[in-house]
Amino acid sequence: MSIKCAFLGLGVMGYPMAGHLVKKGFDVTVYNRTTVKAQKWAQEYGAGYKATAFEAVEDADFVFACLGNDDDVRSVVLFLDAPVSGGQAGAVNGVLTVMVGGEADVFEKAKPVIDSYACNVTYLGEAGSGQLAKMVNQIALAGAVQGLSEAVAFGMNAGLDMKKVLKVLEKGAAGSWQMANRGETMVDDKFDFGFAIDWMRKDLGIAMAEARRNGSSLPVTALVDQFYGELQAMGASRMDTSSLIKRLPRKKA
Repeated sequence: MSIKCAFLGLGVMGYPMAGHLVKKGFDVTVYNRTTVKAQKWAQEYGAGYKATAFEAVEDADFVFACLGNDDDVRSVVLFLDAPVSGGQAGAVNGVLTVMVGGEADVFEKAKPVIDSYACNVTYLGEAGSGQLAKMVNQIALAGAVQGLSEAVAFGMNAGLDMKKVLKVLEKGAAGSWQMANRGETMVDDKFDFGFAIDWMRKDLGIAMAEARRNGSSLPVTALVDQFYGELQAMGASRMDTSSLIKRLPRKKA
C-alpha cells in the first residue's frame, strides 16, 4: 500500500523537498497558501494539491510542514520538529541535514520518508530538541558568515586573487561549507542563493530569545543580527545570508 504524505509549504526549500518524496514513490498531496504555486508543483511532479491544509492532510500517513514561522506551523499541525540545514541547494539535491525532536517511535516510522530529501537525519531527543539544534546551527552560521565576509573583503582589498586563495584555504583549518559554497559568490557579488536575510533574522531572534531564557550569552550573534538589520534597511532583505560582505568596503575582483 502506498504511503500517503501531505506537504504544507512550497517555498524555496519545501518545493523541491516535496518533489523528492514523489521521486521516491510516495503518494504526495501539497498545500500552499498561494494556490497557483501548488498548481504549478502538482503539474511538474504529477501529484495532487488541495486548496486547504485540512484537505491536504486528510488520510495522510505523514504530514510535513516547511513554513516560515512558529505561527504558521501552529496554524496547521503539531508533530515531530525536524528543521533542516543545507540551504536551497541541499533541498534541490536532496541532501539536507535534518535535526529531529519528538517521540522516538514516531521518529523511526518517519525516518524512511524524511530520508527522501536528506543525507543526514539525526534524532536528538524529546520534542523541541530539533528546534534547539537548529538554533545552535544558526548561531554558528552567523559567526562563520561574518568571519568569511571579513576575510574575503580583506583579501580583495590586499589585491589577492581571492578565488585562488579560497581554493587553497578550503582544505585547511579555515575551510567550511560557507567558504566552499559562498566564498566565490561573495567575490562575484552574487547573493541570490535561497536563504534570505529576513529568515535568518527570524531564526536569530528565536535563538537570542532562548538564550535569554536559558542564561546563555550570544555577543557575536547579537552583533551579526544587528548587521543583518542594517542590510535590511539598505533594501537587501531578500538577499541570501552571505550578503553580510556588502557592509564592508572592498575593491573589485
